[in-house]
Amino acid sequence: MTKNRNILRAAAVVAATGLLAAACGSDDKADDGPATQNDLNGATVTVGVENAYLPFNYVPVGGTEGEGWDYDAWREICNIINCEAEFVVAGWPDVIDQVAQGELDTAADGISITDERKEIVAYSQAYMTVDQKFIVGLDDDRFTTSDDIISGDALVGTQVGTTNFELAVELLGGDSRVSAFDQFGLAVQALINGDVDAVIIDDAAGQGYVGENADAVKLIDDPLQADPLGFIFPLDSEIIPAVDYAIDQMRDSGFLDELGEKYFTDAFTVTYDDIEG
Repeated sequence: MTKNRNILRAAAVVAATGLLAAACGSDDKADDGPATQNDLNGATVTVGVENAYLPFNYVPVGGTEGEGWDYDAWREICNIINCEAEFVVAGWPDVIDQVAQGELDTAADGISITDERKEIVAYSQAYMTVDQKFIVGLDDDRFTTSDDIISGDALVGTQVGTTNFELAVELLGGDSRVSAFDQFGLAVQALINGDVDAVIIDDAAGQGYVGENADAVKLIDDPLQADPLGFIFPLDSEIIPAVDYAIDQMRDSGFLDELGEKYFTDAFTVTYDDIEG
């Protein structure tokens, strides 16, 4: 993992002249030709994914290969900038520290861009923006707006280490009414079981949970906050300009729109019952 970062750094140092630096060591993988800022010369880029976050990354039941928005996006990024994406399963929120420490070249897991995280990792440009919303019980008539939850005494579930958790604490004036879970799926299950009154989640992921539990939960269509999402990198990463270039190309070509249609519309029918883990 770290060795790949060394390759990319070496290539980027000489990118302006179009020359590739000498080999960084016996483990280097892609040190055999010229590179430019937007051409990584076939280098391997390690990409952290959770494989438990619809529709961004998951493994279908009975399968061994990961699928989702992140997989399609990073394969296209590497198609544009000449690299090889190596997907590495990494838990949340530990993946942020893994990237910060250089164990991974980047991570893709629907990660919100925040000033606090910018202290330890760098970001690509935003590739999409999602709205944070509440999920409540389907037949729960206590809550019709977000204010009904915020101003009352509702207990709100969310996932530890996320901007959803931070927003819940901010909106509720502390963490006494916030119950944090290791995964959003556990928070949603707690809602179904009646252990919490609502769950705060971004609408992109929330649609998957609602689809899986359409007979039990619903989204309150009352956005709380808009979060831009970006890929994270070590602070000293040299490949961010190339990735930003690829994102621009995907946007201009309509590829990001195609991914949106594939994963964020009714065309996407995968639920959490359909995936491993």
